[in-house]
Order: sequence, then C-alpha cells, then structure tokens
Amino acid sequence: MSQKAIDTSFSGLKNKPIQHQIDVQGIKMNYAEIGNDSLPVAFFVHGSPGSWTAFIDFMKDTSLLKKVKMVSVDRIGFGDSDLGEGEKSLQRQVALLKPILAHEKRFGKKIILIGHSLGGPIIARMAMDYPELIDNLIIVAGSISPDLEPNEKWFRIPMTFKPISILIPASFRASNDEILYLKPELEKMLPLWKNIRQPVIVIQGGKDMLVSLKNADFAEKMLVNSAKVEIVRIDTMNHFVPWSHPFLIKNAILKEL
Repeated sequence: MSQKAIDTSFSGLKNKPIQHQIDVQGIKMNYAEIGNDSLPVAFFVHGSPGSWTAFIDFMKDTSLLKKVKMVSVDRIGFGDSDLGEGEKSLQRQVALLKPILAHEKRFGKKIILIGHSLGGPIIARMAMDYPELIDNLIIVAGSISPDLEPNEKWFRIPMTFKPISILIPASFRASNDEILYLKPELEKMLPLWKNIRQPVIVIQGGKDMLVSLKNADFAEKMLVNSAKVEIVRIDTMNHFVPWSHPFLIKNAILKEL
C-alpha cells in the first residue's frame, strides 16, 4: 500500500501506525507499530510476496488494541526493507528481525508471533533460534513441511536470469528468490522442531490451493515438546485467512493472552 492509501485507511481513527527503520547488518529493516507500549505484543510476519500492510485491518481493530500492542514487519526484500533483494536463508531472515523482536521484549512483555504462509516457517525458525524472546506462536496457512513443497523450479529458475528478472516487479522477484530455496531451508529445520516449547496454534484451510492442508498434520507431528498444540481446521477456508477469516487470528491472539 502507498503511504496515501495507508493514511486514507486510518482517516478519522484516533490511533494510527508509526513506521520505523532500523539498521541491521547494514540493511534498513522497516516495521510498523501501533498501541500501548505496556501491553503484550502481537508480532505479525507476512507471507511471500507481502508487506507489513497485510495485517493493517487488525491494526484498526479497537477491541484488539485494548488488549495488545501490534507490530508488523516488512521482511527482507519486501516493502521498505531492501525491496527486491530476496534472502534464501531463513536463519538470516530471522536474524534480521531479531533486533525488532528484542526491542519489544526489553521490558519482559509477552510476545505472540503470528506468521502467515511463508511467515509460518519464519516464526517457527524464530522460536528455534531465539526462544527467550518468544512466548506463543500462531501459524496461519504455513508452508512448513519440506516434503509438501511443490516442485516449481521449472519456472522459478528462469525467472532468476537477468533478461527476465528485470521485467518482474521487485516484490515478486524477491518472492521468487526465497521460494526457490524454501524446500532445502525447511529441511535444515527438521531437527530443530523439537526445540520449540512455546504453545502453538495452527490455522489451516481445507481449500488452500497454495499450501497443502497436510502442513497442519506435519506441525502436530513435529511439535513434540510444545507446551500445547491446537490445530484449527476449517474445511471451507482457502489460503487467504488474514482477509477471509480474520476473526480466527484475532481469537487465537486473545486465547494466547
């Protein structure tokens, strides 16, 4: 969304998100926040492609703002975080988000991570690498199983070649870069799932045409040491849960509080 569209979206509302840029390893990482600093934090991580504005409607929810402060990030390669330069390593992606997370955790506040689509494995990796910063996870239509990743190299590899890549919009170029290498990145995470001890809620639709519904089964199998695992399956729901079924994410946040 353009800044004009964001301003229009919050026209007439008392609370509006504030965007920040911080330098992390020489890269300017952008994020938006809204709400009271004293409240627990709902920390949103978008899919691929996407930006922090994927969760903008949650930030307008006045009842939710009474319960949580909300933070939504631009992952590397998207929005105002080095647009167009995708990062294949999930480990480095979460390392770039760590300072934002640590800043919110500085007063010991409860941190609830919400990750949609490719944001799902991102928040899982965050819990694996920085468990001291995270209290709860909500994985929404997450592409987390390496065995369930579709084989798309036949069209993704040609999109990396210069004559073609320069014709592709920057956000889709970054998306192609990270999705091309997602399967081996998910394989690296396999031995680390046992390290996740936080409570986890997994939300998955039965009519998701982009991420296999069996990813929910994979989560249930792998989260052997989680304090609690809840699987929410909606047979009629597609991949775009934050827009079609936002109440499921809201209810999950309130439950984790």
